Amino acid sequence: MDDIAYRRAVARVEARLGFYRHATIYVAVNLLLAGLNLIRTPDHLWFQWPLFGWGIGLLAHGVSVFSYRWNHPAGKERMIQREMEREARRRQVPPS
Repeated sequence: MDDIAYRRAVARVEARLGFYRHATIYVAVNLLLAGLNLIRTPDHLWFQWPLFGWGIGLLAHGVSVFSYRWNHPAGKERMIQREMEREARRRQVPPS
């Protein structure tokens, strides 16, 4: 098996698992906060604020993990190649 392809696959799986953990914790904590809010101060609803704020972070995490454009290997390789060329120019060494 191609070592580079395997490492890329592992990285993608780890990223997805990280997102799933994040989403699970988001749901659990926000259910807890909503329950606390509805039990302790049902006349003053505040749980939607952490739900909304954290939701923005979860959305950004999901986009970074599942976006085709950001995770496409060819696009990533082009970005890596450009960065290597920049580094070579900085060092005045022709890229290989």
